[in-house]
Amino acid sequence: MKIVLATKNPGKLKELVEIASSSNIDLVLAPADFDPEETGSTFTENAIIKASTAAKMTGLLAVADDSGIVVDALDGRPGIHSARYCPGDDRDRRLKLLDEMKVVPEGRRQAAFVCAMAVCEPDGAVIFTSECTWRGRIAFDERGENGFGFDPIFYMEDADITSAQLSPERKNQLSHRGQAWRQVLAFLEKKFMPR
Repeated sequence: MKIVLATKNPGKLKELVEIASSSNIDLVLAPADFDPEETGSTFTENAIIKASTAAKMTGLLAVADDSGIVVDALDGRPGIHSARYCPGDDRDRRLKLLDEMKVVPEGRRQAAFVCAMAVCEPDGAVIFTSECTWRGRIAFDERGENGFGFDPIFYMEDADITSAQLSPERKNQLSHRGQAWRQVLAFLEKKFMPR
């Protein structure tokens, strides 16, 4: 079953393909000109915008995620603006967050990764949504080489390890995106591949 993943991010594609390896799903990236304006006020609204756009562009079933990091001490920022938190790349965004958090003490650095996913029919109609959270806290510096985005500064809850220090398999078991994607896979299998 061919499904378009409404992103041009190969890191996201790699993560989701690994989790779906035992399913009969052929996940492909969105076309090069895929660039919808994310005008939603929530992760779920933005996931729907992306999935609907990719579905209409390709004529395929589409899955999109919108994810980011929500930091308690920053009143939920960067939130839905995580990917556009500042100009530059992932490291620039991590350094900006660390700079904003430098005066926040150890006990007040709680945060969560949030991932919303939406599935849309080829005509753009929404048929499923899911939103999952992975709680943790913000580190004082970067640690780890795996993952992408804010992974090197996101400590797991009650552990002295960042998500960038986890193996890809372990991260996929725990992460916000892994949780949401498994819910999507269960929906797809029930609806389109009944036993």
